Amino acid sequence: MGPAGLELLSGACLVFTLGMFGTGLSDVKQMFRTQSVENIQFLPFLTMDVNNLSWLSYGFLKGDWTLILINAVGATLQTLYILVYFYFSPEKHAVLWRTMALLVVLLLGYGYFNLLVPDFSTRLNRLGLFCSLFTITMYLSPLADLAKIVKSQSMQCLSFPLTVTTFLASASWTLYGLLLQDLYIAVPNVPGIASSIVRFWLFWRYPPDHDRAYKLLQA
Repeated sequence: MGPAGLELLSGACLVFTLGMFGTGLSDVKQMFRTQSVENIQFLPFLTMDVNNLSWLSYGFLKGDWTLILINAVGATLQTLYILVYFYFSPEKHAVLWRTMALLVVLLLGYGYFNLLVPDFSTRLNRLGLFCSLFTITMYLSPLADLAKIVKSQSMQCLSFPLTVTTFLASASWTLYGLLLQDLYIAVPNVPGIASSIVRFWLFWRYPPDHDRAYKLLQA
């Protein structure tokens, strides 16, 4: 694939990943509409912010403007979501402590990679490994709700638009990483594809009509 193909793939990564980040706007809309954070999870905002900031550092270190642009926008959006959640949350102390813990982790990581690992190649590899492991964990975490979904036969805790955009973004990043021969980018997005396929099967197995029928049966 030539430069034109690389630019096209880079654009696909941009569009699909921003679409994935943008699904959080529906949560923001719900928080403003209900004036509460009921049924909204805070941890995904926080973990995605850490993920974006980590990949942003990797992008700057590597000089990859696709990574820089996408993760800069992603970190900005996730920070916005965190601030809105904090504003409407009745448990502001818990939200504040978790956010502060995030900042401490990021500062420690910055100090380690920039002060204790002076060699550029070693720093790039270790940061890439950290980003990869964190992304794999983030992609696989929704599957922890698998038993709950099967038991309740309800897909309310999973978002279909997020599943679609996650699949497309993961596939694009996998191809992008393979094209650049950067396994730190390619490998962690494979679980994103796999987890999305599992979630697609769950949406097929427990469609919305089935969800409503199950609730009526339970009632």
